[in-house]
Amino acid sequence: MSRGGRGKKKRDLAAEAFDEGLRLMRANPALAAVGFGICRAEACVLAPRDGLVRVDSDGTLHAHPARIADPAVWAWSIAHAALHLGFGHVPAEKGERVQPDRYDIAARCAVVNRFLLTFPVGTAPEDLPLTYPDGDEEQLAARWRRTGLPAAYDRCGTAGPEPDQLLLTWETWRQGRPPDRQLAFATALTRTVSAAMDMAGGRRASLDDETDPQRPWERALSWFVSSYPLLGGIAAGIKLVPDAELARAHGIQIAAVNAEAGEIYVNPLHHLDDEEWRFVLAHEMLHAALRHGDRCGTRDHYLFNVACDYVINGWLREMQVGTMPDGLLYDPRLAGLSAEEVYDRIAGDLRRLRRLATPRGRGLGDVLGAPLGPPRDCVDLDGFYRRGLAQGFDLHQRQDRGYLPGGLVEEIRALNHPPLPWDAQLARWFDEFVPRPEPVRSYARPARRQASTPDIPRAGRYFPPEEVSRCTFGVVLDTSGSMDRTLLGKALGAIASYAEARDVPAARVVFCDAAPHDAGYLPVTEIAGRVRVHGRGGTVLQPGIDLLQRADDFPPGAPVLVITDGWCDVLRIRREHAYLIPQGARLPFTARGPVFRVR
Repeated sequence: MSRGGRGKKKRDLAAEAFDEGLRLMRANPALAAVGFGICRAEACVLAPRDGLVRVDSDGTLHAHPARIADPAVWAWSIAHAALHLGFGHVPAEKGERVQPDRYDIAARCAVVNRFLLTFPVGTAPEDLPLTYPDGDEEQLAARWRRTGLPAAYDRCGTAGPEPDQLLLTWETWRQGRPPDRQLAFATALTRTVSAAMDMAGGRRASLDDETDPQRPWERALSWFVSSYPLLGGIAAGIKLVPDAELARAHGIQIAAVNAEAGEIYVNPLHHLDDEEWRFVLAHEMLHAALRHGDRCGTRDHYLFNVACDYVINGWLREMQVGTMPDGLLYDPRLAGLSAEEVYDRIAGDLRRLRRLATPRGRGLGDVLGAPLGPPRDCVDLDGFYRRGLAQGFDLHQRQDRGYLPGGLVEEIRALNHPPLPWDAQLARWFDEFVPRPEPVRSYARPARRQASTPDIPRAGRYFPPEEVSRCTFGVVLDTSGSMDRTLLGKALGAIASYAEARDVPAARVVFCDAAPHDAGYLPVTEIAGRVRVHGRGGTVLQPGIDLLQRADDFPPGAPVLVITDGWCDVLRIRREHAYLIPQGARLPFTARGPVFRVR
């Protein structure tokens, strides 16, 4: 070796890959807000021996010092560990610590990996599952303690076979309180999502543009997008038009809305604080989302607008959304009434009502019948208002954001078509996947002769054996101790009635609890009546599914209907199938077939 080569420093490929992965991870502003330290010392006893990263409650990521991995995999692994801190899985506390068991470890890792599927950072290792069950950490851990931990989720962390989370004692000599990394991550995530929505709505040039909009109505609209899910979907797609000349020309004192164009016209010369602008914008968005302009019908347009204002303002005060500006309409005696009922009550004194003021001004309605300004493209009303408000309502309930007025809830639900009952959905499924046997007419089996023409023979109608075997279906019935007899009765009765209506002669029935019990082919009239339920033990349904799929006398194209209460193992069905479960129950896996909820 030459003398110059002896002094050349050898490249540390592992450190280079780790540094690049760390850079990719910190490019995400939400994850970068989670403060943590890094330890890659060769003498570190907390680093995983057969993995990449382990995180402790002191906020230190212990990385394998010599492991060479793709930078994208490092970025994903570091993000996984940082999310454990951001989700509060390894909080810093004083006193004695109890390490989480394997069920808690697996549940927390599954929740983090599920989040990274929708919040991608880097590339996940190839040996991890592609899907994860629903539920939070506590629900998943409790379920797996009860039913057993699936092998697919046993090692879905970043430390190989070892736990990737370690709880340490927050030393008493440290000054101050332990850091709240969960709050820091939640704040940064909210800010990042709000910036992305602002950019999508044209209110921000890029995610790097940190200039805070100085106009209070824009701050109010951004608040709905980031912090109020009920109206966040509407706020993300609505357009604010702050035009003083347009407002003066059309007599807009504060604001007005046009649902067809998806625009709220704001008078920028009217001074309100942020809380008052939140109230005004929520008022106008509810006008548009609840289609008050279309619901007027033959009523007086302005008077119906006033009635809607009374109702909306009462809801917003009850929900404590912003502060109602002075001069708007509110009467506690009209609480709980619909807009149509308020209209009927106030229609008697038109002279007094003409002097009342909406956000547009006195004697003018703030629900406009046509867009202001030049013609432009309009949004799809059904695709925007209906879905936006319905999704916001679902988010509001899922996040437990508080109670909503009953009248508002009824109107939101009325925007959507009522869902089909479960039995009607089941009937559609039968029509699509259970073929109707085709009868054959033959003189070998003569039919009954008519009394008027007894000498004329007529062909009989029968079903050949091949049609009987083709037109059938399978039923896998959960007969564990947790099953409700009411559910069994409703489900089996509906199956029997629809099968009999489609001339299905028999169905293959398998009862499952701790082991499958094959009842064979049963006439559809006996499914709901004289069937004796076996078992009442545990809930293991996969052997019953396998029994049907391997049965030589069960047609390969016949569908399978699974009746369970949701407390079962993960099922893998390689043919058309559906599930019947009680209303409110959830399957412990992502169903690939339709799920009918029995009410």
